[in-house]
Amino acid sequence: MNYAHDFHAGNFADVFKHIILTRILLYLRQKPAPLRFIETHAGSGLYDLSGEAASRGGEWRGGVQRLLDGPLEPAAQALIQPYADIVAPLVQPKSFERDAGGKVGSTFPHPAPSADPPRYPGSPLIASALLRPQDRLIACELHPAAFERLKANLHKDRRAKAIGIDGYNGLKAFIPPVERRGLVLIDPPFEAPDEFARLALALPAAARKWPGGVFMLWHPVKDRAAADAFAAALGRDFAASGVGSTLRLELGVGLAEARGPLARNGLIIANPPFCLEAEARQMLPSLSRRLGGAAGDHLIARLEGA
Repeated sequence: MNYAHDFHAGNFADVFKHIILTRILLYLRQKPAPLRFIETHAGSGLYDLSGEAASRGGEWRGGVQRLLDGPLEPAAQALIQPYADIVAPLVQPKSFERDAGGKVGSTFPHPAPSADPPRYPGSPLIASALLRPQDRLIACELHPAAFERLKANLHKDRRAKAIGIDGYNGLKAFIPPVERRGLVLIDPPFEAPDEFARLALALPAAARKWPGGVFMLWHPVKDRAAADAFAAALGRDFAASGVGSTLRLELGVGLAEARGPLARNGLIIANPPFCLEAEARQMLPSLSRRLGGAAGDHLIARLEGA
């Protein structure tokens, strides 16, 4: 499949991925020591939801827009609220205005007129919103046009650096970071038929270089048996590389079909924060019901080592 960011920005998979990303970064921020966020396939960082690519399928309406339609159960809403606070002013610009000091504030029930189109922030901008002055961000993107947009979207953030490089080369070049604490997000577009094979080699190798780092891999789920086999093998390889534990999360909004549209996706997280599994158990049932309705479901499992 080809999971290009521009066509799927703000869909159910982005919502799931970015909520978990937010929870991990909030956990890492609890210690004062600096951290590094690295993304291997960053895209352009910000997406116009009214543009041709995002409008073609309108997937964001069943993703982030549906999430923002109303609160979830209180415990789940409290956990997703930091993510919602970042994306809502961009996705729903007419519902927010800036006061004289530049602070964003809700104007419900009387939205302020706005000419801004709805936009969705990718992982680099979500991370940028959460990082502290002492933290750093590296965003890798190989596609020339996406890289130019990424540079423009990050240029005001002195903590961030966009690099035009293949993500797998970036995984080798920038690990381990000097901060020794942080998170690596790997979310390739899955254009190449050997993507899973490349990941199976690259991720354990990166973990051997940085066994204490947090690694979060996003992947589509199109074949149930293949996804199970990949996750089990990667969990064993991570354990052999020195990773303490690996958490597997999935969220679905329909039946996973090899030739159908994406309806299920997964995250495999090496060295997850100790609280993440419990948080997922609070969030994912509500999230799957909101985004998938009667067809929504989820998976939460620890991957055992060899």
